[in-house]
Amino acid sequence: MKNARPRGRPLSFNRDIALQKAAERFWSHGYEGTSITDLTSAMGITPQSLYTAFRSKAGLYQEALDWYADTFGNTGLEALEGPGAVKTLSAWLLSQARAFASSSYPKGCMISVAALGCATENSTVARMASQKREATIALLQRRLTRAISEGELDKSADPDALARFIGAILQGMTVQARDGASEAQLVAIAKLATDSLHQALRA
Repeated sequence: MKNARPRGRPLSFNRDIALQKAAERFWSHGYEGTSITDLTSAMGITPQSLYTAFRSKAGLYQEALDWYADTFGNTGLEALEGPGAVKTLSAWLLSQARAFASSSYPKGCMISVAALGCATENSTVARMASQKREATIALLQRRLTRAISEGELDKSADPDALARFIGAILQGMTVQARDGASEAQLVAIAKLATDSLHQALRA
């Protein structure tokens, strides 16, 4: 659940815009690579205002992850409930590849690499991100299990392994995007993953 803002005097800034700026900063530099000074500079607010609105850096990060999931991470996932699991999964992977290479925002997927390798004291923050990654894996598992029950995928197909394979592709494309891979190169990766899904379909 998203954190509610504490009661008190009305904020003197647009909270939604400030949250987006913070999310983009975290997206670019990670949790530990982003300081309170970095955040307040990007958000155009004071440290006191940050703590009043979001309680803590960790609280702000959790809301930033929610903002990313709502704005980008869930894009196209609702289409997976439609007919043709392989077709919809393939289209989703291709859309993610194109999004990861976009110049409009930081490269890659914020959640795919969020809070990896955090210090022990930031383990709670790392769990926030891993829970979102696992939620996506669980959604993919359910859809693939349904595809097996409907006869679209062979009964020998492993929905858990396929779901985690797709998750690994997303994380790998994020790293490639941050290393400078072009949209065409990321799309090629997504298409190779799509070929694997079609092989499962034909099994």
